[in-house]
Amino acid sequence: MAVYHDAKCRLCRREGQKLFLKGTRCFTDKCAMERRGYAPGEHGKSRRVKETNYGQQLREKQKARRIYGVLERQFRQYFAKASESKGVTGEVLLQMLERRLDNVVYRLGMALSHHQARQLIRHGHFQVNGRKVDIPSFLVGAGDVVQVREKSRKLSAILTSLEARKGAWVPEWLELNADQSNGRVLNIPTRQSISVPVNEQLIVELYSK
Repeated sequence: MAVYHDAKCRLCRREGQKLFLKGTRCFTDKCAMERRGYAPGEHGKSRRVKETNYGQQLREKQKARRIYGVLERQFRQYFAKASESKGVTGEVLLQMLERRLDNVVYRLGMALSHHQARQLIRHGHFQVNGRKVDIPSFLVGAGDVVQVREKSRKLSAILTSLEARKGAWVPEWLELNADQSNGRVLNIPTRQSISVPVNEQLIVELYSK
């Protein structure tokens, strides 16, 4: 599967806001947005382009892709499924992205970033309802229990993440039990409980052309 390997801080700079792609680094003065809060490239500082409607729609789509770490083809597949589902297409799209296993692991604080969550899942460190799942795009449902496998509970990356994010906000549709290294999906997230800074309606308009 294709993976983005270039500098992640450039993605935040291109979108003009923190996307929290580098874990705890994003909360320090080493964050690229703190040091160089302008678009990357030779003319990033002086670039003053008034975006068209299409440009705004494209930026929202790119922002959503980068937050969740999804490449273009897979994002289009999510949109196609969302448009065929009952409900508001944009909201269903965000719900599907939020329900990805790598996102749930990150939201529960068991990884410092989406990227780290994907690595941990691919290496077989997590279970869903007692069964090992090594697919980051696996969609969880209401009532599912996501837990660290018994043999992985002392893994330094997971312990460090849980310690670093102790007391941090956990979405209301999830429940964390840090002592048992697991979390439960209480319900399917509503749009109000999804905190990503994305205008999903612009994404719908982009793909509906």
